[in-house]
Amino acid sequence: MKISNETKVGALTAIAITLLILGYNFIRGKTLFKTGHYIFAKYKDTKQIMVSNPVYINGFQVGAVFEIENSDKSLSSILVTIKLKDYYMIPDNSTAIIRESMLGTPSIEIKLGNSQKGMLTGDTIATVSEPGMIGEVVNKLEPVADQLKHTLSSLDNILKNINGVFDPSTKNNLQSVVANLNATTATLVGSASSIEKMLNQQSGSITQSMNNVNSFTKNLADNNEKLSRTMTNVEKTTAQLSQADINGSVAQLKLALEKLNSVLAKADSQDGSLGKLLNDKSLYNNLNNSIHSANILLDDFRVHPKRYVQLSVFGKKDKSGPLMAPINDSTKLIQK
Repeated sequence: MKISNETKVGALTAIAITLLILGYNFIRGKTLFKTGHYIFAKYKDTKQIMVSNPVYINGFQVGAVFEIENSDKSLSSILVTIKLKDYYMIPDNSTAIIRESMLGTPSIEIKLGNSQKGMLTGDTIATVSEPGMIGEVVNKLEPVADQLKHTLSSLDNILKNINGVFDPSTKNNLQSVVANLNATTATLVGSASSIEKMLNQQSGSITQSMNNVNSFTKNLADNNEKLSRTMTNVEKTTAQLSQADINGSVAQLKLALEKLNSVLAKADSQDGSLGKLLNDKSLYNNLNNSIHSANILLDDFRVHPKRYVQLSVFGKKDKSGPLMAPINDSTKLIQK
């Protein structure tokens, strides 16, 4: 059996139209067969929510709007079908709120309740109507507007009272005050001119100060290598000092000082020989007498050598008496 070209073209066209419809519905989040997990929500105002708009729980998208239809002829209640990606434990006392967006599309946010019983497929979730962002702004501005009206009314009454109380003299005083304000303003203008001169890029004092700072920083940058070497040497010195056994050196120095103090204490006391030598005057007198006697002996030996040593066979024996005091020359020599 031969199929004509017209039949082939018609069949392909029907298949293409079917695929187009299925693809369009798939892109919108709808499927041909209503399968999966669904819950329903009824709203009086859907706030322009559309099919395939997202549904969130705690900021996580759990599904999308599958279908929107009126539940009665008067359109007082609109039924929104929510298709969930998977089964989620949604407490049966949870609420669904439509969130409007100034820049994007509206979405549905499910606020979880505290019930231990979860919703099943086909259950209807409770809804809460909240004002949009503009409505919230208007609601917040309404008390401010009322208070502003009351303030303006009070200000109007005050101005009327002021106009009724002020006499010509008071007005003259006000004119004087305004004149003083003008003088003060002129002074402020002069001060602003002075500040402008200070901020002048060429001759201002602040500019000169900044130039000095720039010069200082430039010198630091030019001597950066020297500063680095200096810091390196300081770091090495501190490292060597930290590694040195300062505590041991101090302990040895304390020990040496203690020994020196002990030696000085012994030298200062009269118990030892050195203490007696330093403190006992009799030893000094004995030494002085011994040196004096030695001087006498040496002078006597020099003046009368024959009395101690006889070298000549035929010489005469020296019969003079011994010296009783040193010769002046030897005494002066010893004193020198």
